[in-house]
Amino acid sequence: MTDSCDILISGGGIAGLTAAAVFGTAGFDVVCVDPTPPITERDVDGSDLRTTAFLQPAHGLLAQCGLWQRLDEYAAPLQIMRIVDAGGDVPEPRVVRDFNAADISDQPFGWNLPNWLLRREMVARLAELPNVDFRPGTGTVSLFTRTAEARVGLSDGSRIRSKLVVAADGRNSPMREAAGINVHTTRYGQKALAFAVTHPIPHDNVSTELHRSGGPFTLVPLPDWQGQPSSAIVWMERGPRAVELLNTEPEAFETLMTERSCGLFGPLKLASRRTIWPIISQSAERLSGERVALMAEAAHVVPPIGAQGLNMSLGDLRTLLDLAQARPEGLGDAQMLDAYHKARHTEIEMRVKGIDLLNRASMIEARPLRDARAMGLNALYSLPSVRKTLMQMGLGVH
Repeated sequence: MTDSCDILISGGGIAGLTAAAVFGTAGFDVVCVDPTPPITERDVDGSDLRTTAFLQPAHGLLAQCGLWQRLDEYAAPLQIMRIVDAGGDVPEPRVVRDFNAADISDQPFGWNLPNWLLRREMVARLAELPNVDFRPGTGTVSLFTRTAEARVGLSDGSRIRSKLVVAADGRNSPMREAAGINVHTTRYGQKALAFAVTHPIPHDNVSTELHRSGGPFTLVPLPDWQGQPSSAIVWMERGPRAVELLNTEPEAFETLMTERSCGLFGPLKLASRRTIWPIISQSAERLSGERVALMAEAAHVVPPIGAQGLNMSLGDLRTLLDLAQARPEGLGDAQMLDAYHKARHTEIEMRVKGIDLLNRASMIEARPLRDARAMGLNALYSLPSVRKTLMQMGLGVH
């Protein structure tokens, strides 16, 4: 059986579901497939306990496609980004720099939401769109392209003809591989733990990134949990240490994470299970092939620093939407896809390199280099022009 559509989206993660909502709301016929049905509850095996911070430019796109109206009540605003260097002999703040969104905007830097909840609300939004066919439990297995269309084989034995295939199917993207597009990968020997905590001292909508060694320890505001202030934590460490921490008894783990947080929020208590994943940087040599556009982690992967990952993905999506709406008759043709590659590739390369440098600086073990990092942080962030540029980058604006 062969169906046809305007756009086939391979991948039903946060990026793929957002793309389906965006293109569906814009009037395109969309099929979205993913081999793994989305887990939409917090405390079940396999749920994604990471959170996503949507920076300011994402707000308009999410509102435009009917998603923000569903997410607004669950979102924790990120008003202040705090960078802390705690690289001395004892884990305590040596340099603290605050970036307040109020200095350059009447809106927060962004809003933080748990990934499992995002999936729940996004799937509900897709169900409201008659021109979007979401098929969880079905993956893409083959790709055959001609100048006029793509034919994609699915894991249930069916085939789909589409004008454009959007590969939003992750860092090991099957559609990218089928299109013969190579990637450059950097491995850091790091892993990240992700989990939720409660703490007695309120976060006051401050996102706090602490640098010591091994990688940043980041607390991102969440709405209160069971009457207590709550934050999402991403704790990056060298691989063996991260695995050790994953397997540490909860009480001992709580002591270790409270120490790593410099006690800034009082004693931290686990409020979820712990999940772990490897940290890499990756970028595709090209963002497009015949009838195929790569977006999100199929196109670029960065360490979780500064909320850049998904916001780069939404930049991809915004560009694709603009090109598709400017020339609907050319959907998926070489002109559109060449323009997409040209519009996004240089910025992506710059951001991947910039985040790579920040991550390497945060991993430093040697004490003299940690001291140099603290001095550099202090000098750099004290310059008004640098502060403004960094805040604009944080907001995702130029």
